[in-house]
Amino acid sequence: MRNIVWIVERPGGEFRRVELPCPTLESNQVLVRISASGVNPLDTKIRAGSAAHAKQPLPSVLGLDMAGTVAEVGTGVPGFKSGDEVYGMVGGVGGLQGTLAEFIAVDAGLLAHKPKNLSMREAASLPLSIITAWEGLVDRAKVHAGQKVLIHAGAGGVGHIAVQIARNFGSEVFATVSSHKKSIVEGFGATAIDYRVTSVEDYVASSTGGQGFDIVYDTVGGATLDASFGAVKRYTGHVLSCLGWGSHSLAPLSFRGATYSGVFTLYPLITGEDRACHGQILAQAAVLAEAGKLRPLLNEQHFSPTTIDAAHSLVESGVLGKVVVEL
Repeated sequence: MRNIVWIVERPGGEFRRVELPCPTLESNQVLVRISASGVNPLDTKIRAGSAAHAKQPLPSVLGLDMAGTVAEVGTGVPGFKSGDEVYGMVGGVGGLQGTLAEFIAVDAGLLAHKPKNLSMREAASLPLSIITAWEGLVDRAKVHAGQKVLIHAGAGGVGHIAVQIARNFGSEVFATVSSHKKSIVEGFGATAIDYRVTSVEDYVASSTGGQGFDIVYDTVGGATLDASFGAVKRYTGHVLSCLGWGSHSLAPLSFRGATYSGVFTLYPLITGEDRACHGQILAQAAVLAEAGKLRPLLNEQHFSPTTIDAAHSLVESGVLGKVVVEL
């Protein structure tokens, strides 16, 4: 059996269709026939050769997220059988084969059963966003009912999922967006804050009575992380960032006596450590999705293997909604 994959051979290069031998399963792995592959901004950065932290040298098969059907199960793998529909963030970094392929051999710990009410395309758009949002809000900040939570870029790939997770844990959620995205975050149950016309001091005053937010999740980085340090509640507040790179003054955070956590979602994939945590997060998220409490924001355009380059270009443009290639 052969495995059709789409390879990028050099930074900025086009995708090339190649036939390779089908992956051989190890004892802890599951062979998945991929139906859909999500395209994240990180995928475009790896393709451009500008994501050294992902440790994915070219040439390579790209793609982190996928949804598909179990074709074969390795020895001693519980919980999955041939024919099961699954989803996960399973490759494309750390030297692992990516998801722009017909088949992929996956560490079983990274997988969860696909939400039954979502299509393959919908499910493939979710894993990285869910894991990043969940690790920050639930695992690090211990989000709970009665809190006020601020999500920066609440209509973004991670942001729109973070809004829904915080809402599901009983928090009152606020989200920074530009004015034309106001209705999107409101549709997910958040109060929209137009960051372009409202200062940090003003929205902290109007939303929290000047006390600050219990949790602030920065999904943008740079100046937005700096703004987060000034928006968090004194003493008990917690700032999170999944893009906490660069140089930042911790003085505003320290003067508030608040805490900070960085979220590095790729770590289990790159190192092989704690991979089962990802599958566990996705399984819990699937329960929410099947209850109608978690839904993806998809881009309306559809893409196939012949239009992967166009899918990447669309993501690079900063388009609204998650982009997925259907295989």
